[in-house]
Amino acid sequence: MLKVSIITVCFNSASTLERALRSVIEQDWPNIEYIVIDGASNDGTQHILERFRSHVTHLVIEPDHGIYDGMNKGLAKATGEIICFLNADDHYASSGIISQVVEEMTDKGLDALLGDVGFFQKDNPTRITRRYRSDRFRSERLAWGWMPAHPAFFLRKELVQRVGQFNSSYRIAGDFEYIVRVFHGKTPVYQHKPEVMVLMQVGGVSTNGWRSKILLNREVIRACKENGLRTNWFMVLSKYVWKVQELLPIERIDWAGLWLRVSRAKSRN
Repeated sequence: MLKVSIITVCFNSASTLERALRSVIEQDWPNIEYIVIDGASNDGTQHILERFRSHVTHLVIEPDHGIYDGMNKGLAKATGEIICFLNADDHYASSGIISQVVEEMTDKGLDALLGDVGFFQKDNPTRITRRYRSDRFRSERLAWGWMPAHPAFFLRKELVQRVGQFNSSYRIAGDFEYIVRVFHGKTPVYQHKPEVMVLMQVGGVSTNGWRSKILLNREVIRACKENGLRTNWFMVLSKYVWKVQELLPIERIDWAGLWLRVSRAKSRN
């Protein structure tokens, strides 16, 4: 039976970790390898990990050099045919998510599956305030700062082995830089599943204030340039115009795709 490796990296995550752990434990797919990398937390996180130790296949507790260093430690432990990451402040939307992923990727011969992520506020975890829709992602939009929702991004082990490790010198956009390497050049066989697969609490490192946004976009531009993609601040910041639609409960127009087509038409004239 196909094995799925789920990796959670945490540090001082006592307020949210149990919810993430339970959402993995409750998955109905029977062959899950669960890997937890804790960066030597000191807030009670380790007490939670002790309670759930029997459900964790590999547990590493030691200081690290940031989240992407922790992710690399998780990748080094992963032996599953499908590999994914679940952040400590995220959780799966239902108990059948991993089963759906296995079925979809197996039946359609996919290298990667992209799902959606729903955002919620700390004080109201049952109400989704924004939906990150991965169906807008195309490889040609990388230079504009677009990426699929990383917590709902599932990869075949062969693809992970080809791409390699995360660049741990990034502070906040290492997942974007990794996805650039996944999709730039030899595009994998992938598909979007129009479903909220992961729920994310607002307030994480990439959604926490304007300073984080500046750092994120600076690193997005760096990631593009280091991987041979031409971009600029205008291109990267323009995505926020289209992201406003994620807050609206109405049928959405693919403005990002329209903008891209108009830009191409102008460049040909």
